[in-house]
Amino acid sequence: MSTSLAAALCGLGIGCGLFLIWWSMWVTPPRTTPRPRFLVELDEALTVAGFPRASPGHLLVVSLATGGAVLLLAHLFTGAVSISACFGLFAGLAPLMIVRQRARARQVERRTLWPEAIDHLHSGIRAGLSLPEAISGLSVRGPEQLRPLFTVFAQEYRATGSFALSLDRFKIACADPVADRIVAALAVTREVGGTDLGVMLKTLSQFVRDDSRTRAELQARQSWTVTGARLAVAAPWVVLALLASRPQTTAAYNTPAGATLLLVGLVVSLAAYTVMKRIGRLPAEPRVLR
Repeated sequence: MSTSLAAALCGLGIGCGLFLIWWSMWVTPPRTTPRPRFLVELDEALTVAGFPRASPGHLLVVSLATGGAVLLLAHLFTGAVSISACFGLFAGLAPLMIVRQRARARQVERRTLWPEAIDHLHSGIRAGLSLPEAISGLSVRGPEQLRPLFTVFAQEYRATGSFALSLDRFKIACADPVADRIVAALAVTREVGGTDLGVMLKTLSQFVRDDSRTRAELQARQSWTVTGARLAVAAPWVVLALLASRPQTTAAYNTPAGATLLLVGLVVSLAAYTVMKRIGRLPAEPRVLR
């Protein structure tokens, strides 16, 4: 009995070994394809705008619902399919534009606050705090708008005790190029050590402060130009919305010629707005730790 049991166990072990060899050679895990850059940037914009739990799919659903609702309402009031389709398209693009505008505004606001946070971090390190304690302390003593971001680091470090994982969670919550610089500097300092952390933080703080001041001056100089271009693009459609209540207008745009005119105007307006945004956009600072 013992001999047969040993033979059975030996055969089972050999069979398991052969199965594992076959599994490692022929059964490979599915390859994960990288996400398109547009979706990655949109996901980051949602995070910065204050919607970290939302995804590009959720934004798409909101855009379709908004565009469909405006399309139906415009068709009820005007009766013109072409006019309703144009305003439905504008309404469908509105959530995306609102998210990007909100993310851009919050990023500009944070850019002016990062130097203050870096100065607080430098003061904490000079006071004898460890690096994790100094960063966690910014959730209480740092700039008020940035405290939720440092709270993410403090909670992750309290839960895991891993400085690297906490920095990763902080980086994801920030989705900001300036935060990437801070994370890279702190991670290198934590790994290799050194006594130049204070000098590095002071240099980084001064660089971010100068960059923020320069960008603010450029945006102030070109703001009137960008505002005028937006008004020039929006004015014809505001006039069309006011005239759409007249039966003569809806009858004119219900014809093929009227629909073609609206289509050409829509293409020209979108192209002009895109070109204006391209010309007036400041060079975006790339993320080094996306």
